[in-house]
Amino acid sequence: MKQVSKDFRVLPTVTDYTRFCGCPAPAHPLLTIIDLTETRGQARPTGLTPVVPQLYSIWLKKGLKGNIHYGRQSYDFGEGVLGFQAPGQVFAIDETLDLSEISGWMLVFHPDLLTKYPLAKKILSYSFFSYDVHEALHLSAKEEAVLDGLLRNMKAEYEQPIDAFSQDVLISQLDLLLSYANRFYHRQFLTRRTPEHDLLSRFEGLLTSYFAAEDARPLPTVQHFADALHVSPAYLSDMLRSLTGQTTQQHLHHALIEQAKHLLLSTSLTVNEAAFRLGFEYPQYFTRLFKSKTGLTPAAFRFSVQ
Repeated sequence: MKQVSKDFRVLPTVTDYTRFCGCPAPAHPLLTIIDLTETRGQARPTGLTPVVPQLYSIWLKKGLKGNIHYGRQSYDFGEGVLGFQAPGQVFAIDETLDLSEISGWMLVFHPDLLTKYPLAKKILSYSFFSYDVHEALHLSAKEEAVLDGLLRNMKAEYEQPIDAFSQDVLISQLDLLLSYANRFYHRQFLTRRTPEHDLLSRFEGLLTSYFAAEDARPLPTVQHFADALHVSPAYLSDMLRSLTGQTTQQHLHHALIEQAKHLLLSTSLTVNEAAFRLGFEYPQYFTRLFKSKTGLTPAAFRFSVQ
């Protein structure tokens, strides 16, 4: 397969994005809604030059033959999935991509659309914008119908002449669409019990193995375990929160504290030596974390159980 080019094509505006896709100019300067059936037969860029939109996008793509590369991942859109992309994320189009049977829609908007609205801050809490593409949301027929209906209403407003209320209405509709997407993501975590519980078991096994090592190791990070499990950090944390009520970082802190208690009670290591064994570069950070989780300093904890 042809290698992805190291050059990047940046798309700073919605107009740049529609030109890239071969679509009509947007009806709104900060937002466009693209019916993907209308892109059938359109000329498309070839090769694997990475594209970097400085825009948000939400897409439901079906019947796309070939691959699109998002970051380090490659995804086949033969099945209908809902995906998200945040400003600055990279994608590249496989030269074998076939648009002849594509369907679905794409909503693309500039971050400035959200300026002065609460959604500008709220959207940052939607971690699915940072998911790897292979973690896209697989929709049921009913869920897809709900989102299609919301998109139709949004498109009807988008096609109206812009007036003093246009942006307020569009933002409220976008907010509602994202709220439903968030609901469906959490529903997916609950309904896909077998694969998610398998991922949980693998995470717990990796965590146990990490602390079973006798030698000093760096502090465990969310990124380390996400990479080992081949998922994004955001997806791993959302999955763990859904199944256990705790994020990945909370699991790591709990495991660190339990291992610290073990070292303090079953070895003659000093507090500083225990901190270094656990991966802390500065013992005072270890003491601060331990006290925040147990209410005692490491030394006081050791003394309290002697």
